[in-house]
Formats: sequence, C-alpha cells, structure tokens
Amino acid sequence: MPTPPPPTPWDFALERVTPGEDLIGIGADLDVATLFEAYSVGVFPMGIGEQGAEPMGWWSPDPRGILRPRELKVSRSLRKAVAHFEVRVDSDFRAVVEACAAPDRDGRWITPEIADAYVALHDAGWAHSIEAWQDGRLVGGLYGVAIGGLFAGESMFHHVRDASKVALVGLRDLLLADGDPRRLVDVQWQTPHLATLGVREVAREDYLAMLPTVLRAPLPACWA
Repeated sequence: MPTPPPPTPWDFALERVTPGEDLIGIGADLDVATLFEAYSVGVFPMGIGEQGAEPMGWWSPDPRGILRPRELKVSRSLRKAVAHFEVRVDSDFRAVVEACAAPDRDGRWITPEIADAYVALHDAGWAHSIEAWQDGRLVGGLYGVAIGGLFAGESMFHHVRDASKVALVGLRDLLLADGDPRRLVDVQWQTPHLATLGVREVAREDYLAMLPTVLRAPLPACWA
C-alpha cells in the first residue's frame, strides 16, 4: 500500500467557503503531499488562466458530480463494445495524461505542470489510469486519484468510439470487485453526457459529509 505523505502547511478551510462557490482558493503548490491533502478534503487544482494557465485555482464544486459504481448505466451497445477492447490498468499513465492534455481538445486545461504533478502522484502510488487498447494501440482511457474508496476522476479521452466509456466500465469493475458499498467516483461537475451514464449531483456539504466514510474503505486490491 502506498504511504500517505506528511501533512502540508496549506489550509483549504472549506468551512469558510460560501455555498454555491466552486473556486475556494488560489495559490499553493502541486507537490504530492499537497495534492493528497486536497483530495482528502474534497478539493482539486485547476489553473484559472487561459487553458489552465496560472494562477493555480483550488476547487470544490457546489453541487458536486458523483457516481456510485453500481449506478453506472451501461447501454446494450456499450456492453457489446467492451468485447472489442483490452482494458489495462497503469500500463502507460503518462500517455493517458498527455492524450487528455492534447492541444486540439476543447476546454483544454491540463498544462505541462499539471501533467508532471500527476505523474509524480502516480509514481507515489496515488494516481492511476484505466486504459482501453485495441490492436496494441492506446485508443482511450481516463486517469484520477485513488485514496481509500474514493476515485477522483480527472479527465478522459478517446481516439476510437466508446473507448473512454469502456475504460469507465473497467473502472467500475475494479471498484466493485470486493463488493464494498462505500466506494465512490467523484467526477467534479455533472455534464449532460455524464448524466446519461448515471452521474448525479449532490450539495457540497453532503459530499464532504460522506467523504470520511468513503476514505475509510480500503484501496481496491489492484492498487493496495
């Protein structure tokens, strides 16, 4: 099991944040210890400049988009598509991050500094990728942060139809493997597309209230 990093000097102070405000702070660093602390209290980083440029913002959306693994909606066509891909875990984490950061993507926010920070978090054992491969080629995937029963999804991509959704099904299967009902996927913000997959919104105070129970669940066996 990866070793939790030491405490950081940063105070995210969510109790002082106005309800409905998503941006809760500016500054801090992207060290492994800072990222670990942030996700443990329901916060994540994203630059507030153009395409994710500095200054670094720290976010805790209200409402929050969440997915219980058992609530993932898998259509008949997606179930058929799964058979045409090989799902791998952590075989090329950096490649997944770089694909998610591709400069031609709309809404791009993953800067080189963000990418390096999550690669470092991966090397420390806390960030992971679930990948869809086809004919020996990485064609889709997602990455995020896993702490206890929490998987905080950061981004996903696809080069082949349904590839990112196949990776999501793979994540669902990993999280359901031991039957622990406390597991939760945090998707930050609900979108119309994510809503069709079973993502729902909860108030930030409700998300923060459930987070300690989620974090007490063990890591999935593949990452423990």
